[in-house]
Amino acid sequence: MFLDTHLHLIDRSRLAYPWLAGAGALNRDFSYAEYSREARRLGIEAALHMEVDVTEEDIGNETNVVRALSSEDDSLIAGVIAACRPEDAGFPAYLESCAADPVVKGFRRVLHVVPDDVSERPAFRENVRRIGKTRLTFDLCMLARQQPLAVALIDAAPDTRFVLDHCGVPDIVSGDFETWRRGVSEIAKRPNVTAKISGIIAYADPENWTVTTIRPYAEHIVAAFGWDRVVWGSDWPVCTLGGGLSTWVGATQAIFGTCSADEREKLYRATARRLWDL
Repeated sequence: MFLDTHLHLIDRSRLAYPWLAGAGALNRDFSYAEYSREARRLGIEAALHMEVDVTEEDIGNETNVVRALSSEDDSLIAGVIAACRPEDAGFPAYLESCAADPVVKGFRRVLHVVPDDVSERPAFRENVRRIGKTRLTFDLCMLARQQPLAVALIDAAPDTRFVLDHCGVPDIVSGDFETWRRGVSEIAKRPNVTAKISGIIAYADPENWTVTTIRPYAEHIVAAFGWDRVVWGSDWPVCTLGGGLSTWVGATQAIFGTCSADEREKLYRATARRLWDL
């Protein structure tokens, strides 16, 4: 059984997603009903909804939309990783309200869609440090070239629990494995970081990738972080760009199927349950 730590839902009738205009095949609604039908067939027992970079005005609305879905009978949704703006003066009050909200399990601010210096600003770092005083986590979504910025932010907030999204977003198509490997290994030295094995089929050649293509990235994440600091995520519907949810689950099982039952249990669900107290 899997616990999906990275589910996106898209509902354009209720929320605004400016980035969708240039997102090609992703520029449509992706509903909970569509996801859950396939997820249940694959053995996904629960999911955390990951914010989808809605407009700033819709951040609270997005959490409320997902909250309603999570309250439905037999819902797979176990919590929300909410959007945030740590660079803003209003963040401390927002943090306080989210920390008191049991449906919110953590935060994410996508950092490859803003200038690099955003994560270096004193207010941003101070507010990310504030997260470390709560039960909440902070997802790092940064490109491979931004690995030094990720290290600097982690070092500035040593008490905050970080989650490195999508294996650190490797540029698989370019074939530059070694630069990515060194950066990930450096991040892994920080004990307050957990890595998420998710998303990588969308960063490979969509027509020609195979398990052999992505195996080195997934295996290095485990080698660098260890089984107690890795979680699994689908990155649905972004994973549809590389074949879809069933394809990604199949690739995951092909890569890790010969590992011990205990190791697979940790990756597939146990570490996520511990990290987010699910």
